[in-house]
Amino acid sequence: MNQPLTPQEAQHAEETFGPLTESVRTLVDVTIRSRADDADVRRARALIEEATTLLSTRLDPGPFGVPTTTEGRPMPWGNVLIGLRNAIAPPLKIQRDENDRVTAELTLGAPYEGPPGLVHGGVCAMLLDHVLSATAHRPGDPAFTGTLTLRYVAPTPLGRLRVQAWMDHAERGKTFAAGHILDPEGTVTVEAQGVFIRPKDRA
Repeated sequence: MNQPLTPQEAQHAEETFGPLTESVRTLVDVTIRSRADDADVRRARALIEEATTLLSTRLDPGPFGVPTTTEGRPMPWGNVLIGLRNAIAPPLKIQRDENDRVTAELTLGAPYEGPPGLVHGGVCAMLLDHVLSATAHRPGDPAFTGTLTLRYVAPTPLGRLRVQAWMDHAERGKTFAAGHILDPEGTVTVEAQGVFIRPKDRA
């Protein structure tokens, strides 16, 4: 079990590992797109293995989980969509307006490709699941996906995207939300509706 970090320790960890994660994120992208010659690929592999050895000197025994600070702030560093220390994460950053409408703008490159030049449909579903669920979350009181229904309206191109969601209504511990993905031209590519459930002891 990870011990809570002081705010200063959390800030130091974020400042140290954030740039590292961004470098690994770039590495994943260029590995997919690289046309380097054999010698350079072999040298790059050796350097990566050296870096892996350095980073493996001290490891958590299992999944990273969600450590917290001594002030109770969660730090979902390993989260697949928002994790500061997860190079797979785009990362996704949620913005909330005065009407509780939530928006995330992000850029998806080669690691998220399905059909040539397009975002994988499963990645679209994952994005919408997270953004729609943000309409139901309360501080310290999360909700969990009950159902998620998608309608793929048009191909979603790689590149800059906007994901938006809003709450339709809420009843008896359930939040009913809707949302969509927009391409750079403002065209809706995927529509979604979801039901998010708060456990009975929290409803």
